[in-house]
Amino acid sequence: MKDMRFVAIDGVIGAGKTSLTKLLAKRFHAGMILEKFDENPFLENFYAEPVKYAFHTQIFFLLSRYRQQREISQFDLFNSRIFSDYLFYKDRIFAELNLSDDEFALYDKIYALIEKEIPKPDLTIYLQAVPEFLYRRIKQRDRDYEQEIEFDYISRLCEAYNAYFFHYTDSPLLIVDVKGFDFVGNAGDVDLLCKEIEDLKEPRRIVSRTW
Repeated sequence: MKDMRFVAIDGVIGAGKTSLTKLLAKRFHAGMILEKFDENPFLENFYAEPVKYAFHTQIFFLLSRYRQQREISQFDLFNSRIFSDYLFYKDRIFAELNLSDDEFALYDKIYALIEKEIPKPDLTIYLQAVPEFLYRRIKQRDRDYEQEIEFDYISRLCEAYNAYFFHYTDSPLLIVDVKGFDFVGNAGDVDLLCKEIEDLKEPRRIVSRTW
């Protein structure tokens, strides 16, 4: 992993991005950039009234993620590593899914101005899962505002993510089918993924486990 200084981990809501980011950062003695969902004052209202609050929610996230990603330039990436629990482009995936045509046109102008300043990861890990698995996880975890999320929304997000990563070429890509893995409860699963990261030579690789 010597040339992989900046690693981005992404996936649909409920895939386990933050938990895995923390575990890998600890294993590789790396820094972290974690999304701060609870700082978005519009998020709870968005899940209750998506059409009314989509633009407010998305612009807040865009600028927040921009500030966070700019922090990467402050790290000495020649002597340290950093893991992020999201890929900056995810913001555009959500925007295209949630905004009206007029809203997205305005959003895209802002995105185009700032995207060029965002560093590209040396490795991207996509946590892939089917909507049923993700929806069940979301309902089980203790986040009140997420209880408003509908299955159809998760399904559409999965389609959008899969389409994006099908064509992804910005960095080497490790696709992890999260079903069958328990990174939080099973250290052996983390060991397996760390080995996949260290041994990765192909531009794209799929990791899965069948029980």
